[in-house]
Amino acid sequence: MSAKVQKVLARQKAKIEEGDYYEAHQQIRTLVNRYIKANDYTSAVDLLSSGAALLLKAGQGGSGADLCNYLIEVYQKAELPSDIANKARLLSLLRAFPPNEPAKKKFVGGITEWSSKHGDFPAGDPELHHVIGTLFAEEGEVYDAERHLTLGTSDSAQVLSDMEYEWYSSDEPSTASQYAARAVFPYLLIGNTRAANKALLLFTSKLSSSHPGLGVQSISSPSSDIRIYPSLPLLNFLGLLLLAIQRGSSDLYKQVKAHYASHLKEVGWEEPLAQIGEMYFGIKIPSQSNPMFDMMSSMLMGGNNPFAAKKKESKSVGAAAPAAAPPAPAVD
Repeated sequence: MSAKVQKVLARQKAKIEEGDYYEAHQQIRTLVNRYIKANDYTSAVDLLSSGAALLLKAGQGGSGADLCNYLIEVYQKAELPSDIANKARLLSLLRAFPPNEPAKKKFVGGITEWSSKHGDFPAGDPELHHVIGTLFAEEGEVYDAERHLTLGTSDSAQVLSDMEYEWYSSDEPSTASQYAARAVFPYLLIGNTRAANKALLLFTSKLSSSHPGLGVQSISSPSSDIRIYPSLPLLNFLGLLLLAIQRGSSDLYKQVKAHYASHLKEVGWEEPLAQIGEMYFGIKIPSQSNPMFDMMSSMLMGGNNPFAAKKKESKSVGAAAPAAAPPAPAVD
């Protein structure tokens, strides 16, 4: 940071400590405008990020957020790359926001838009999505957390699974499959089968340890392990769906869907399953007005596959009604 910016910050820090927040905010904006006109983006970034941090620390969420959003504009104008230093600066500010500050979501949107334009991932940088999603999860903003964690890193499945399980814990025990599906389906719809499997395994592991009386049955083979829950048929469906995808077996997929048809009618999974059938098993679905992107967005995901880089150019769970035995596909 240059000496001139340090002097400016010292003066604005004194104003903020005296409670003159508005004056400090406006002076920082005025000076940043001058830096930008002179193409001095480094000074603009330094002043905005440090000034925003001071205001956020003082509890001035609105003014701090305004400078944060201005910082994103400078990032875009200067075409700053989505590298470690630039990401760290933004995440440091994001963590400084007061809990549940309404202006945070606009800043988050700017962060992901910038990283999608100036990084390697069209849906935004996975590391940014992971941190953002984790922060939203900690604040109980589950829908925003789901969207970002789905587009996150290999560590995001753990956070997402834990959040869904915690959410499930306050609902009816028989609804476990619906919360597990909130992690499994979005991952499948962006082609991340590894994360889908991990999320389901983590969710069911917590379920089994929390409810030892479930009477879980295990089907093991050299290539897969399936847990069968007699009282939770749709959880069994999710496990067998992942097995069918792993094997690339459209016959198994159709068999599993037919076996659980009566249960599937109750949860409204038709649309994601139709997309999954087409993606993984080549089962065509009729043309419709909403493309796949819109469907994914409605499931709180949005964006393209972030894992492909751009080309260079509460009651007893056991009380649920027992289900019929699942189909018995050959396990090899």
